[in-house]
Amino acid sequence: MNITEFISQYKNHPVLFIGTGFSLRYLENSYTWDGLLSKIAFDLKGNDEYYLDIKAQCEEDGKYKFDKIATLLEEEFNSILSGDRNGKFKDINDIFYANMAKSVKLSRFKIYIGQIFSTLDFRKTKVDELTELKKIRKNIGSIITTNYDGLIEETFEFNKLIGNDILLSNPYGSVYKIHGCTTNAGKLIITSDDYQKFSQKYELIRAQLLSLFIHNPIIFFGYNIGDENIKSILKTIFTYIEPNSEQAIKIRENFLLVEYEADGTSEEITEHDIDMEGFSTIRINKIKTDNFTAIYKALSSLQLQISALDIRKVQSIVREIYSGGKIAVKITEDLDELKNSEKILAIGTDKTIQYQFSTSSETITNYFKIIDESNSQILALIDKYSIPSNIYFPIFGFSTINTHLAHSDVLKKNQKAKLDLVLPSTSATCKTTHDTIKKILDDSHIPNSSKENAIFWSTMEGNLDLDDVESYLRSYPEKKLSSYKKMLCAYDFKKYGA
Repeated sequence: MNITEFISQYKNHPVLFIGTGFSLRYLENSYTWDGLLSKIAFDLKGNDEYYLDIKAQCEEDGKYKFDKIATLLEEEFNSILSGDRNGKFKDINDIFYANMAKSVKLSRFKIYIGQIFSTLDFRKTKVDELTELKKIRKNIGSIITTNYDGLIEETFEFNKLIGNDILLSNPYGSVYKIHGCTTNAGKLIITSDDYQKFSQKYELIRAQLLSLFIHNPIIFFGYNIGDENIKSILKTIFTYIEPNSEQAIKIRENFLLVEYEADGTSEEITEHDIDMEGFSTIRINKIKTDNFTAIYKALSSLQLQISALDIRKVQSIVREIYSGGKIAVKITEDLDELKNSEKILAIGTDKTIQYQFSTSSETITNYFKIIDESNSQILALIDKYSIPSNIYFPIFGFSTINTHLAHSDVLKKNQKAKLDLVLPSTSATCKTTHDTIKKILDDSHIPNSSKENAIFWSTMEGNLDLDDVESYLRSYPEKKLSSYKKMLCAYDFKKYGA
């Protein structure tokens, strides 16, 4: 069975379990556990031999215990920095003492780890693949990761959960960072003591994650077949579930391990037995490949009865209800009975209840997110909107994603007519020969109130690189303003309609 056929069988939103190999694939500044500790030791001592010495002390039964190596390295790192206040690691000491002044004790070693992963240096060779990765966001329920870096949050825009926050979580649209995060050095799990404390506190978190494993398809990225994280999860599940039961079979069918194979192009799913070393042998599904794009396209094209985006929005409302929020809620079978409220959760049959995830204005605000995700489901709502001909609505890009919009041609005609109408009215001061947005913004002859009109005119005239315009619009702070919608429609037309 190929990957598209396999994923098309999913009846629920998949959960991703992401390991180090995933970050290594997409980031220049990512490290294996061994590589990270080796780098820190070299930065501290200026040679490789110190690390090799402590590594040699931590070998057991032919395997190196990296948590023990981290323990020894942390002790040495903290000791050296404590005796060298203003040396090479002065900035680390600054952070340490600033926190101590607030009675917050942090390990200098972990502060440095946080700095190492504080930026994301994406591999330029993976730009197209990352574009395909972003398209799966609409179909992913949640993500669990052992990685410290912010790659997942940056790419998926999910809510980050660390430590005890996992216990109070909303599963949809969440990133469970079970080993901590670069933004919170105090909660990083890396030394022997960290893992011991984590294991003691893990039972409640384990129960929270177990529910995800039982009810959702699980896809492992960035691990190999013998990884202890995978074995630990399987042991957890089959400790509570009879290995040969119908439920166990269903869970195994939902498990997929994506194992990296250099230059591999396979799209075929195979079965693989994992020896649990005295526990049992568990058979799971595996794809061994370097063709991650095929996997992402299969996930992006998955069609379920309700989108993960819809579930996230409903869950956020329900959570506010639980907390006593001021939300008007009426359960009804008659849509006409519903009165205006700030938020309404309506429960009924598909014949009597209509639900729209967003308004036309919200769709414009989320323009780039929808484009990134190729979210054809949410764009189907465009045919339900009432969009006057005199407003800005960027239909050209949307129509390339959802090609079945009944009102597409009319909206394109209206958008083009609107642009043609306002372009000649642009003031002379806005009609410049600038070829970058920065030059427009820096031009003192253009009043601040006219900068957006100058960008609009230069976009329509083809003076600006569209990547420059896109970058500006993505970071534009007030996306509900008419000036933003005007520039966006110019960009949309030039990129997808001209």
